Amino acid sequence: MYSGFQSEAIAWRKWLLRAIAGNPAELQIMYGVAGERRLGEYVADWLTGYDGNPVRIGNAAAEQFQLDVYGEVMDALHQGRRAGLKAGAPAWGLQVKLMEFVERHWRDPDEGIWEVRGGPKQFVHSKLMAWVAADRAVKAVDEFGFDGPAGRWTRLRDEIRAEILEKGHDRDRRTFTQFYGSTELDAAMLMAPLVGFLPGDDERVVGTVAAIEKHLMADGFVRRYTQHPGTDVDGLPPGEGAFLACTFWLAANYALMGRHEDARETFARLLALRNDVGLLSEEYDTAECRLVGNFPQAFSHVPLIDTARTLGAALAPTEARAREGLR
Repeated sequence: MYSGFQSEAIAWRKWLLRAIAGNPAELQIMYGVAGERRLGEYVADWLTGYDGNPVRIGNAAAEQFQLDVYGEVMDALHQGRRAGLKAGAPAWGLQVKLMEFVERHWRDPDEGIWEVRGGPKQFVHSKLMAWVAADRAVKAVDEFGFDGPAGRWTRLRDEIRAEILEKGHDRDRRTFTQFYGSTELDAAMLMAPLVGFLPGDDERVVGTVAAIEKHLMADGFVRRYTQHPGTDVDGLPPGEGAFLACTFWLAANYALMGRHEDARETFARLLALRNDVGLLSEEYDTAECRLVGNFPQAFSHVPLIDTARTLGAALAPTEARAREGLR
């Protein structure tokens, strides 16, 4: 919508509302292109995957509980309204039901944005996106006149914020952590200023960026999280490429912090990875200097567009979220 594709934005929102309709407890983090819910995963062992990797069909993550998706949905619908898309009572009624679920379950452990297979935890990013859900619900009432318990949602928003700052921030190391009580780092916490939770120059954001630069960067690209020996957060073997989405988030953080030259250099480094038709994969192998992971990957292209607008326009989505979240 921000890029001028209004009809596509309207069609996508209709698809989203159809796909997620029903019991809020059954909200999935992914659906088939026609809104299919059944995406059971299996390995097609009769096929040879790229570079010897297994060929997986479906995705078991569709059955996971990921709290962050509730914030993603609430924010997507909020951004649509901000951009001028009209949404009627049915959409708002669905959002109210989503918020009722968030109110009851935001303290529950989940599998988190990275779809870990090592068991649910109290992921800080998940709590951050629960805060986003409450924040956008409050703004829907205050700014767009929808009917809802704004006072109760405001108290919820404040409660989530206080818990994140108390349990999800390591004061000694001056950085947000991956989950409550951990010493691990998580690049997903680069989202804190991008969704308006804290200003880009807040000392907790600055400290998190510094920690990520020190411990998660490889040749100018950002890995998702630390993987110390003896830890098994994700249930996967150690070692993976740098995550392109995380590196785009870092570039956006640089911009919001006022480190504009670093933002442009990081963004240019990412653009240089595109193939001959401008597409990116999920990860980048800095040792082999090649794109790896899912290809093409929307999770890389969405922050590419968002970061480009952040670097080049005052009304970019990230800038707007940052300003709104801090009001």
